[in-house]
Amino acid sequence: MLTIVDHRRDSAGLRYVYPVVSRRAGGVSVGINLNPNAACNWACRYCQVPNLQRGGPPALDLPRLESELRGFLHDVVHGDFMARCVPAESRRLVDVAFSGDGEPTTAPEFADAVVGVASVLGDLGLVDSLRLRLITNGSQVHRPAVRAGIARIGELEGEVWFKIDRATTQGVLQVNRVRRTPAQMHAALLDCAELAPTWLQTCWFAMDGEAPDADEEAAYLAWVRQAAAKIKGVHLYGLARPSQQPDAARLSPLSAASFSAFAQKIAALGIEVVANP
Repeated sequence: MLTIVDHRRDSAGLRYVYPVVSRRAGGVSVGINLNPNAACNWACRYCQVPNLQRGGPPALDLPRLESELRGFLHDVVHGDFMARCVPAESRRLVDVAFSGDGEPTTAPEFADAVVGVASVLGDLGLVDSLRLRLITNGSQVHRPAVRAGIARIGELEGEVWFKIDRATTQGVLQVNRVRRTPAQMHAALLDCAELAPTWLQTCWFAMDGEAPDADEEAAYLAWVRQAAAKIKGVHLYGLARPSQQPDAARLSPLSAASFSAFAQKIAALGIEVVANP
């Protein structure tokens, strides 16, 4: 049985397509993994991908991706996959999500993959019942092909979950291990939100036993306040699954009280918050 802590990419025996029980999506999410080599342009300290490496994905076999998705969705909708593999309380198919073992928009074929996935959903009559999502760090939004893919997601009434874990340059470097300024992130977010409905997704946790400090918390709240008019809300989540990165032992969940208090501060900005500690 799948669980919220089991997000293995090979659970269905496929290269590009994998199912998970998603806390944030609220049921079964069908993942699209464009980075089967476990390569990403970021290296987030909390990442659950084993053997993560810096880099980009291999060339995409789009016909294979479409074939895998078509066959898997047919089994979910018409076969016994839900009964065999999903706990009764989670037997709800909610979305198809570009996520996987690295940043999906680093694939040169990302826009073609969006078109291909949309075609499969159309052929199976699932466009209106399944939401198409992109889970992204937003680092490639400046590329025309990525913008075209996101725009297509928007046209299909899908949405983007845009990663913002910290809102200071030092905080981003510490958590995501990349150099990215708040201004760069804000510009990318505005571009993304113009193309498709966009949520922020934020992992909030303790490092070396310490919660993010008051300055980091204030910077995040100020950044979200600045972005509020452009976003649908914030997905705030904690460490449900253990990190597979070398310094995983330095990370720990916040207390329930601390996590809840921060969620309430975000909500006080007048923004919808979906919180999963």
